Amino acid sequence: MSRKTASWITILLAAGILLGLTAADMAAADRRFSQTENRVLASRPEFGLKELFAGEFTADYETYVTDQFVGRDQWIGLKTRTDMWLGKKDVGGVYLAKDGGLIERHSASDIGEDRIEQTLKQLQSLTEHCLDTAGIGQVKVMLVPTADNIQTDKLPDYADYFDQQPFLQRVSAAVGMQCYVDVFSVMRRHADEYIYYRTDHHWTTQGAYYAYEAWAADMGLEAAAFSEESRVQVTEEFLGTLHSRVNIPVKPDIIEAYQPGGQVQVYYDLSDKARDSLYEEKYLETKNKYGYFLDDNHGFVQIETGVKNGRTLFVIKDSYANCFIPFAAQHYETVCIVDLRYCNISLYGLIDQQLQEENGDMDVLILYNVIHFLEDFRFF
Repeated sequence: MSRKTASWITILLAAGILLGLTAADMAAADRRFSQTENRVLASRPEFGLKELFAGEFTADYETYVTDQFVGRDQWIGLKTRTDMWLGKKDVGGVYLAKDGGLIERHSASDIGEDRIEQTLKQLQSLTEHCLDTAGIGQVKVMLVPTADNIQTDKLPDYADYFDQQPFLQRVSAAVGMQCYVDVFSVMRRHADEYIYYRTDHHWTTQGAYYAYEAWAADMGLEAAAFSEESRVQVTEEFLGTLHSRVNIPVKPDIIEAYQPGGQVQVYYDLSDKARDSLYEEKYLETKNKYGYFLDDNHGFVQIETGVKNGRTLFVIKDSYANCFIPFAAQHYETVCIVDLRYCNISLYGLIDQQLQEENGDMDVLILYNVIHFLEDFRFF
C-alpha cells in the first residue's frame, strides 16, 4: 500500500468517526441532569446576533456540546486511564491516592493572598459583631482541613498541596483563641482512621464526630457518645464527587448516620411545613447520597428539637456541617442554619432577627472546610 493511499484511509477513518459521533450527538436527546457528576448540564443556547458578536453564543455552545457529548461519562473514564498511563499524579484536580482512593487537589497557586486577607477581614468583622451583640453567648470558628492536608501519606510522591496550617494560625489570631476551635490537630490525631470519604470531598460522620467532641469541650458541654446504638450504616454504595471527575472503578464508600432518637421538626427555606427527620432517605437512591444529611443544601434551615432549654445555635456553614448538625442539635432547643451560597439576605439582619424571635441566649458556630471557606465566605 502506497503512503498516499494510507493517508487517504486515515483521513476517511477519522472523518467517519467524527461524522458518526456527530450523528449520534444529533440523534441523542439532551440530558438535563448528570447523575454521575451530580449537576445540571448545559442546555442548547438560543441564537442571537448580539450574543454571537459578543462571543457569548460560541462560548455557551461550546459548553453545551461538551456537556451533551455522547458517551461523556465513558470518555471521562478513558481520559483518566490515559492520564494514569502517562504517569500523571492528578486527574482533573483529583489525586489517585496510594491506597486506591481519591483525594482532591488544592494547589497553593490557586489561593491568592488578596483572597485570604479579604476573607480574614470579613471573618473578624463577623465575630466582633457577634461578640458585641447582646444575647449572643459563645462564638466559635471551626474550619476543617481537607484530606490532602491530613492524609498526606496517601498522596502521590512529591504531590503539591496548599498547606492550610499557616492559614488556620492566621484565623486563630484574627478571631482570638476564645473563638477558635482547633480541628486540624484533632484530625491529624485520627489521620489513619476513616475520617474522609475515599471517593468524595467531604469528611465522614466519624470525622465530624471527632470535631464535635472538640467543639463541645470548647463550649463546656458534655459530648454525646457516638455509640453502636446510635450509629446507623445507611449505604455501602456511595460514589462521591471525586469519583465523578475520574469515572474509574473505585471501592465505594460507607455512609453512617448518628440517630440518637427523639423528635425533631425541620423547616427548610422558611417553609411552614415541618419534616420529622434530619435525614432524607430518597437521596440514598441517587448519585448524591451525601444529600441524605439535611436534605442536601438549603439557604436557611430551622430545627426545633425536643430539648427544652431555651437555647439557640446559629450555624453559618457549608455542606461539611450537614453531618455535624445532628450531634450539636442535642444541646439546643433550636438550631438555625445559614448557607451563604444559597441565602440572599443580610447576615447581620438575619442574626438580629433570630435573636428577637428566640429572645436571646444564642450561640454562633461558623463551620466550613478551609477551601470552601476561602471560596464562599462572602456576606457583604
